[in-house]
Amino acid sequence: MRLDILNHGYGPGTKLLFALIRLFSGHPVPDAAKLVFYRPDFYGARAKEFTHEAMRGPSGWSIGDRELMAAYVSKVNESAFCVGAHTATAGQAYQDGPRVAAVLADLESAPVDGPLRATLRMLGKLTLEGKVGAEDMREVLAAGVSPEQVKDALAVCAAFNTTNRLADAFGFELLSTEGFEAGAKYLLKRGYR
Repeated sequence: MRLDILNHGYGPGTKLLFALIRLFSGHPVPDAAKLVFYRPDFYGARAKEFTHEAMRGPSGWSIGDRELMAAYVSKVNESAFCVGAHTATAGQAYQDGPRVAAVLADLESAPVDGPLRATLRMLGKLTLEGKVGAEDMREVLAAGVSPEQVKDALAVCAAFNTTNRLADAFGFELLSTEGFEAGAKYLLKRGYR
């Protein structure tokens, strides 16, 4: 059930901005963007800053890797909007949509390196079970992931576990393939701010 607040509840300036975005992009403003404009003092400004830092800040992970992590966490959470958005973004970042699709279909047989596979496995467990232990961390580190990369991956996981829940609570509308691709292009150009 969609919460109607994403369609209303904005001031005239924000409504005008949304109309201009739609006019120039040819696509409606995605609900994820609408959410950060709704009560920005409470959620939006902080969420944009945290997510931008997790996804575009300095990291041993590439942008494609972090977008794939977001897609994978979203898949584990069964958050259709976020799976679509971050699958498209990871595919464009890597210039390899089939690789992203392979990871989401079957992580164990997908064409990814050991450190990324171990990290995705750990993020999936954390997302599904709500916790990981010392043995899980030892496995990730043994696969060649640095402690800093673990922290960066956990930041991506935190950002998208939150976003996935909000997407589902607010009933984010799915975009067309073209809409997801346009959104991915924007995210790769501008980030999450």
